[in-house]
Amino acid sequence: MALWMVSFTAEAQIQHLQWQDIQREYLVKIPAEHDETMPIMYFLHGLGDNITRLDNEFHFQQIADNFGWMMVIPQALNEGYGTMWNAYLNYSTTDDSGFLMALLDSLSVQYPVNQDSVFFTGFSMGGFMTHRMAIEHGDRITACAPVSGLITSYMSHYTAVAPVKMLHIHGTNDPVVGYDGNSQYFGYDLGLSVDEILDYWKNANHCVDEPIIDTLPDLHNDGLRFVRYTYEGEAELQHIKVIGGNHSWYNNENQYDISYMNEIHKFFTTEGGHVGLAEREQKYVSLYPNPTSGQCFVEMEVASTVEIIDLQGRRLLTYQMHQGTNRLNLTGFPEGLYLIRSADGIIGKVLIKK
Repeated sequence: MALWMVSFTAEAQIQHLQWQDIQREYLVKIPAEHDETMPIMYFLHGLGDNITRLDNEFHFQQIADNFGWMMVIPQALNEGYGTMWNAYLNYSTTDDSGFLMALLDSLSVQYPVNQDSVFFTGFSMGGFMTHRMAIEHGDRITACAPVSGLITSYMSHYTAVAPVKMLHIHGTNDPVVGYDGNSQYFGYDLGLSVDEILDYWKNANHCVDEPIIDTLPDLHNDGLRFVRYTYEGEAELQHIKVIGGNHSWYNNENQYDISYMNEIHKFFTTEGGHVGLAEREQKYVSLYPNPTSGQCFVEMEVASTVEIIDLQGRRLLTYQMHQGTNRLNLTGFPEGLYLIRSADGIIGKVLIKK
């Protein structure tokens, strides 16, 4: 695969895009080396923040170089309470959603952007806006990872345009954007609770109700525990519950058990994304033909009892599979996506098409 050696300056200056008769600002960081086309990752800042301070804190050029991705850091407008994204829809007439997609179109003309690898993440108010972008533009966005941001009550009445791979990260002791949707800092509800957000995306992504749960290793005396919940479906939904976590972006692996940026990148770039799935998938060799009209074969590395589950989480059949090739008869099942699960987790997906 060819590598492009780019001549863009590493320390990009603030750039501008005219949108709604306003000069909107943004930063772009281009990796020193990248493939023929680049994945593009947006980072949306929190309430009152600015892109210069954010770049000084996160060192986005280093992230771009490490990932081989274009990093885009857009600036929200000052709406009276400081710089803030219009994630509420009914608060402002500013079309931030249109601006962010117009920026994607503009950058795609200037740079070799991979249109199949468009990612959004954001913190706090940027997390709220990331949810909005997923709901309105999931047909163009590959995956999203909002951190400490909610779906507003107003936005929750909108139906997501398409399933989109989603990772939501939130601390249980967040006083600013509460895990339950309340805010001790602002003194009123900000939106859906995290549990309600998971229900929203389980419905939008056609996920099972029962998650796979991974408690991440407790490597540091940081007073935090990180638990990952993975919901399999048409598009994967994950939640990292930070037990004891406050309104912070935990990014130092020498101090905390995980780095948010590394976890987000891992989720964006892997099929499964959660710890342990790759190990479980090694227990079968292949599943074919897939899609199938009903008859298919599963090659197992080890014998195992497996269940066939639909996307509503209902257990439809149980099979005892032996080591080697097993015939799976699903001819009576309606069209759709089904999960094959062993005692220790999901080992495969099969799509039935008549």
